[in-house]
Amino acid sequence: MTSGMNRFNQSVTVDEYLAESNVLFYLSDALTQLLEHKEEYTHFGVIRYFAEYFSSVKNGNHILFREFNYIRATPHNRASFIRVFWRCYRQIGKSGDLLSILEYSSLLQLLCPDFPMEIVKSAARIVVMDDGLDCLMSFSDFLYAFQLQFYYQEFLDSVLLIYQDLLAGKSPNTVIVPTSTSVEQVTGLTTEENKEQDLEVEASTLAECIDDLCDRIKNSHPPRSCLQEALEETGKVSYYSLLTSLSKHESINQMIGALPSKTEVLIDPEMDQELDKLIAQISVSPSSNSSGSAVGMLKEVQRKASPRRNIHHRRKMEVESDGSTEETDSSEN
Repeated sequence: MTSGMNRFNQSVTVDEYLAESNVLFYLSDALTQLLEHKEEYTHFGVIRYFAEYFSSVKNGNHILFREFNYIRATPHNRASFIRVFWRCYRQIGKSGDLLSILEYSSLLQLLCPDFPMEIVKSAARIVVMDDGLDCLMSFSDFLYAFQLQFYYQEFLDSVLLIYQDLLAGKSPNTVIVPTSTSVEQVTGLTTEENKEQDLEVEASTLAECIDDLCDRIKNSHPPRSCLQEALEETGKVSYYSLLTSLSKHESINQMIGALPSKTEVLIDPEMDQELDKLIAQISVSPSSNSSGSAVGMLKEVQRKASPRRNIHHRRKMEVESDGSTEETDSSEN
């Protein structure tokens, strides 16, 4: 979570460590959740609540079913959401199914109800270079494009503004990180304006501007070596050809740390074991049915999604129990 910053390093000040680790952000959210659901949490004890909250943050399960503003708030949250998306829907890749933009948007909204379509469209354009909502993509191709777009969204929006200035013949000496208004303008482009993003500019000029941008925004960008490598491949480059190259760069994938390499993206022995257990349970359950199996498995895998769901579930168990400490099938229905 701290991107290599060690809290025991004496050269790191307290303020620097707190800013890098986002401890105050998580503490504020934990307190907010505690106050909003005080009756649930205080029944089990405040200490236990905080222990479960920060354990959930550490394990990366804390972002499930949270609002979009929360899952995008920190690099750790973004990486956690990318990893959960991969683990929940990896079977789509194994089956070889191709999905449309609308279908990928629906899958993301199962995990985050207000996840914006604009980010899904931008990720899809990295893959297919097309605005069509019916374009079909493999899970693996979409996954790595989505990782780049979501994790580095603000940086990419800034690069797009620079790129548009270069297309217009301007020389952007001053790079301004986009405000919320300018980001809305970037994501709300018309089809004709989107086509402009396939036009090419001088790679060396774009590289100089991006290098200046990296100086201004510190650590919220891909490694400079990866950016330079992508821009040195050709004399001219379009916006989306640059993003396509970056989305496939293994060093960027390793730095984010959410996904395995592309050759191993469909391999997850731990999740396979969980799914095998759930399928076995469903197959022997007289109340199971094929239409609800997929949803049931997803919910079961995500039972430990957040401390709120954990504690609420246990409270319900204790109230309905006749004193036994064992969970029964009837108590979970």
